[in-house]
Amino acid sequence: MIEFKLPDVGEGMHEGEIIQWLIKEGDAVAQDQPIVEVQTDKVNAELTAPTTGVVKKILFSEGDIVEVGTTIFTIQEENEMSVPENDSMEEDIPNAQSGNVKGIAEHITSKPVFEAGRVLATPFVRQMAREMKVDIQQVIGSGPAGRIIESDLQKFKENNSITRESAHHKDDRILQEKDPMKNADQAKGTENEWEERILLKGIRKKIAEHMVKSVSTIPHVTHVDELEMDRLKELKDQLKAYSDDKDIKLTFLPFFVKAIVIALKEFKTLNASIDEKTNEIILKNYYHIGIATNTNEGLIVPVIKHADQKTIFQLADEIRQLAAQAREGKLSINQITGSTFTISNVGPIGGMHATPIINYPEAAILALHKMEPRMVVRDLEGVIRLMMNMSLSFDHRLIDGVTAVHFTNRIKELLENPIRLVVEMR
Repeated sequence: MIEFKLPDVGEGMHEGEIIQWLIKEGDAVAQDQPIVEVQTDKVNAELTAPTTGVVKKILFSEGDIVEVGTTIFTIQEENEMSVPENDSMEEDIPNAQSGNVKGIAEHITSKPVFEAGRVLATPFVRQMAREMKVDIQQVIGSGPAGRIIESDLQKFKENNSITRESAHHKDDRILQEKDPMKNADQAKGTENEWEERILLKGIRKKIAEHMVKSVSTIPHVTHVDELEMDRLKELKDQLKAYSDDKDIKLTFLPFFVKAIVIALKEFKTLNASIDEKTNEIILKNYYHIGIATNTNEGLIVPVIKHADQKTIFQLADEIRQLAAQAREGKLSINQITGSTFTISNVGPIGGMHATPIINYPEAAILALHKMEPRMVVRDLEGVIRLMMNMSLSFDHRLIDGVTAVHFTNRIKELLENPIRLVVEMR
């Protein structure tokens, strides 16, 4: 029994990731037949069988990280194998006789390479095929055991009418001519085992079209900053008793809406859009804030109309109602259109920062990320604070980087000192 240990295939590599097993336990393999694909920090390598025999044990799964020198599979050599004394073996293995290993060896080595669905070739030749834009599965190998070599690629490039596919599937084409429907069903069934196709329609299709238009039309730039949330959390906790009395679930989001509205009034280009037909900038003096909401049908953006005219509690209640209606599919057209600025609150899910896509034709979108205690420096001393990141994507046709930073600085000022937020709300 041979133990195959992971070799150093990457110039001093220490470990590799198992990307794909090309065989399974119990498979008969020929010497130099590809067994497994391994990825290191430098190369992708295809490791081959050290001898002809049968794969007895696979010790790692795809995705596992393995150190160099660790046994990853075992193989039983052909000269170690014996034939069980039963008549069925003679029927299954050509030329096999009781106690005769030669029949087994001939059975193993005579198996066509393409029966495994993969041609024999070194990683170098495979890379060469990709650079030449040659489908290596269609090339006929002239090397040992049908291995594809460099000259085979050149020959195929010059005369691509000679392909492995045509040689291998000649009989299949004849069969299909006799019974085309039967073979069409078989091909369809095979495809369905590997792929699942879902029609792009409805909300998901609209989202896709909207995102493509946004990215292809608007030059996106993203600015990331962080907030200290301790004081805002204290204020929210103090208001909890009042919100409970009103049966309202108070979150941080209404405070962000109010701070953003105050900042939008001072930095008008972030509450604007471009009329591409008239080549005009539209500065909007109303503040309709979209709240990106995840649903089973995709991302929906219900809109809080005239957010500047609503209290913290009113905003909290409306956000809750709109989110519930979005998930139930009960929003009206009026409730999902007309936003002037969008907030994407991914904090409950996680993540440190992102590059959110602007909700066309708006000029900017703000993503809010998870809150967590972090070590920060205050007055030259390390202290722990409740921190949150925010990512602002903005339309660089309308907004310069300096303006974007001033905008997020204003939001920081209001939320990190919530007494100022309360004073400036109107």
